Amino acid sequence: MHRWSKLFVPTLREAPADAEVASHKFLLRAGYIRQLGAGIYSYLFLGNRSVNKIVGIVREEMDKIGQEFFLPAIHPREIWEASGRWTTMGDNMFRLKDRKGADLALGMTHEEVMTDIARKELRSYKQLPQIWYQIQTKFRDEPRPKAGLLRVRQFLMKDSYSFDIDAAGLDKSFDLHDAVYRRIFSRCGLQFVAVEADSGAMGGSQSQEFMVYTDAGEDLIVSCPTGDYAANLEKATSQLPVEEDLPPSGDGLPELVHTPGKGAIADVAEYLQISPKQDIKCVAYMALRAGKWLPVTVFLRGDHSVNEAKLSALVGAVDLRSMVAEELEQWFHAPAGFLGPVGIAAAKDLESAEMLVILDTALVGRKNMICGANKLDYHLRNVTPGRDFQWTLVADVRNVAEGEGCPVCGTPLKVAKAVEIGHIFKLGKKYTTAMGASVLDEAGKEVTPIMGSYGIGIERILTATIEQNNDKNGFWLPAAIAPFEVVVTITNTTDPKLVSTGEAVAAQLEAAGFDVILDDRDERAGVKFKDADLIGIPYRVNVGKRAAEGKVELVIRSTSTSQDVEMDQIASLMTGLIPESSRP
Repeated sequence: MHRWSKLFVPTLREAPADAEVASHKFLLRAGYIRQLGAGIYSYLFLGNRSVNKIVGIVREEMDKIGQEFFLPAIHPREIWEASGRWTTMGDNMFRLKDRKGADLALGMTHEEVMTDIARKELRSYKQLPQIWYQIQTKFRDEPRPKAGLLRVRQFLMKDSYSFDIDAAGLDKSFDLHDAVYRRIFSRCGLQFVAVEADSGAMGGSQSQEFMVYTDAGEDLIVSCPTGDYAANLEKATSQLPVEEDLPPSGDGLPELVHTPGKGAIADVAEYLQISPKQDIKCVAYMALRAGKWLPVTVFLRGDHSVNEAKLSALVGAVDLRSMVAEELEQWFHAPAGFLGPVGIAAAKDLESAEMLVILDTALVGRKNMICGANKLDYHLRNVTPGRDFQWTLVADVRNVAEGEGCPVCGTPLKVAKAVEIGHIFKLGKKYTTAMGASVLDEAGKEVTPIMGSYGIGIERILTATIEQNNDKNGFWLPAAIAPFEVVVTITNTTDPKLVSTGEAVAAQLEAAGFDVILDDRDERAGVKFKDADLIGIPYRVNVGKRAAEGKVELVIRSTSTSQDVEMDQIASLMTGLIPESSRP
C-alpha cells in the first residue's frame, strides 16, 4: 500500500514567479516536476506515475496497429545528410562531436533512422505494409523554452512510421493512426479537435494535427461553429466578401500622389480617405533556399498579414527574415513604407535567382488600388494587378481572421488558441527516395515505398489535461492517467480507530483493483484536503467522525461534490465511477 507519509511529494503553497500557465504552476506546486535548466525538467514520483500511465495507454493502442522499436537517441551526421536535413534543421538540432571528431546529433525525430532500417531490410512488396513505432526521448534546442512542459528542450514522444507500396496503402495507414489517436486522446480524458495542418520541416502532403483548446496554447486554430471546418492558422483558408474598388482618377492609369511621412498603411488610408482594403501592402523578405538567401516579396491587401508558414512552404524556404535597408535599396531602390509592385521585375519561376513576387489571391480581380511608388513620400493611385505589374506566383499566403467566412459553408469563423498533442503526416517518398530505399513490386520491378510519420507528445497530454481541468485549488486528472485513482484521507491520525479504519478502506479499494494512496500523515485535516485537491487525484475518501457509524465521505474532485457512503459499499460505488474497462 502506498502511504503518503513514506513518499516524496514536495507540494508548494505558491508557484515560482516565472511559472506562467496553469499547467506549469500546478505541476510545480503538486511536486510532479522540478526544473534542472532552461527547458529541462526532472519528473518526480507523481509526475512519473502519470507519464507512465499515459505511455501505457499509447502503447496498448499502438500495439493494435504497429510494432514497437527502440532507436538510438544519438545519430551520426551521415544519416541526416542522406535525407538533406543536416543543414535544413539549423540551430534547432543539438550537435556534438565524438572523441575522433566525427559529427553527431541528438535525435529530434527519427524519420532517417527508420528509413535506414527499411532500406537495409525491406526487399519485397510482400513485406509491406509496415508500421513501426517507438516511445523515446527527443531533443530540440528550443530558442525560448517557456510554459513548463509545453516548450522544452528534452521531451518524450511516441513516433511511428509507415511504409506502404502505394498511395492507397498510405491512406489506410494514415486512417489507422487517425483512429488510434482518437482512442488514445479519448481514453486520456481530453476534449480535442482534429485540424488540417502544415507539414513544416517533415515535408509531405496531407497533414493533420490533434489540438486541445486552451489559452496556454501557442497555436491558433481556425474553426467553423457548425463543425464543417477546422485548420491550424498556418494552413487555414476562408471566404472573403467582394470588396468595392475605388473609382479611377484622371486617365485611370497609375498616378503619383504625394504622401509626406505616411509610410504606414493606417496613415496612408487616413490621409487619402480610403479603406486599408483598397491598399496594396508590400512585405519584403530574404528566404533561405538551397543554402542561399534569395529575395521574396509578397503583395497583399492592406488589412491582411502574411502567413509565413504558407509562404515558406510555397517557395521552399527553410528560413525567412525581413529585408534590411540595404536590401530594400538593392531590389526596390526605395525605403520601407513606400514599397510597391509597379516597375519591379518579377522572377519567371521558383528556380530563378531574381526576386520572387507573390500575389495573394485576395488581390486577384481588384483594380484602382493604392500602393507604394518606390519613392520616398509617394504612393500611386489607379494600380490594377495584371495590368500595371506582374508576379511570379498567385497563392493564398495570408492569415485568416476571425469572422471571415468558412470555406465550406460561409459561416463566420472563430480563431482560438490551442496546444498540439499529436500530428500525423503523409510524407510521401521524400525520405525513401533521398535515402535510396526500394522494394520489388509484384512484377519484379524496383519501386520506392511511400511513407507516413505520426507523433504524439506524451507530456503534452498531461499538460493539456491540466489546462482543461483546473481551478484555484489545483487540478484533477482522469482516473486513467492520474498518479492514483483514489486518496484515502485519515482526518485524525492520533485516533487509532480512524487509522485502522482508513487502512481497511484503502485495503478494500486496493483489493477491488483501484490504484490507492493512503494519506496517513500527521497533519491537520485541512492541510490534507488542500494537498489532495492540489495534486490531481480524481477521488478522495475521507475517513472521519462518521466512521464510527460505518460511513465515509466520498469527494469527487472535478465537481467539488461529496456524499456519505456506507463503508462496505465504497468499492462497488467506485467501480461505478471508474469502470474496470477504463483502468490502466
